[in-house]
Amino acid sequence: MTQEQWTAVDEYITDLFVPPDPVLDATLQSSAIAGLPPHNVSPNQGKLLLLLAQIHGARTILEIGTLGGYSTIWLGRALPADGCLITLEANPKHAEVARANIVRAGLDKIVDIRCGRALDTLPQIAAEGRSFDLIFIDADKPSNPDYLAWALKLSRRGSLIIADNVVRNGAVIDSTSDDPNVQGIRRFNERLAAEKRVSTTAIQTVGSKGYDGFAIAFITADQ
Repeated sequence: MTQEQWTAVDEYITDLFVPPDPVLDATLQSSAIAGLPPHNVSPNQGKLLLLLAQIHGARTILEIGTLGGYSTIWLGRALPADGCLITLEANPKHAEVARANIVRAGLDKIVDIRCGRALDTLPQIAAEGRSFDLIFIDADKPSNPDYLAWALKLSRRGSLIIADNVVRNGAVIDSTSDDPNVQGIRRFNERLAAEKRVSTTAIQTVGSKGYDGFAIAFITADQ
């Protein structure tokens, strides 16, 4: 199996199940023109996020890591007209690009982009007394254990937590790795495994984004 084959299969899946979308295409294009890193989810992964949010009946979503707003649009489209999605972005330039993309998508009345370090913004959100039906974690990996702690505080019984990039091209099994991203994910996975009020699994993925994976946690008990 090669990266070329993984990408070709992703293109096959996308051609079948993810129709061309000018808004999403423009989001990727504007992000590339602005020089944002190509760390957005793939189209079929975006569709997966939308389906999970719809299946779950989510009305409130928290996203940690906006980038150019590509996954934000997928998740926002899953919400009802009176739904709410708060997305957190540390980089002002990224937030500016995302804001324009969100407006183009017609989701600016649903999506609230909050610019600043997530670990500074999350306590403010908690102070507002909010909780969320679905939380998507896709930001800097060394901070993932802290993001998990806040996700648990901002969730309730029945909430869903999804985290991207938890396999790291297989490097996650290397306990001696000196990569802070790998160590951040290992601590995240270990804390998630030790958490008694969630039911969790992780799946490996291959595709146009390489070899990685998602963790999915369902909150089974109140705090």
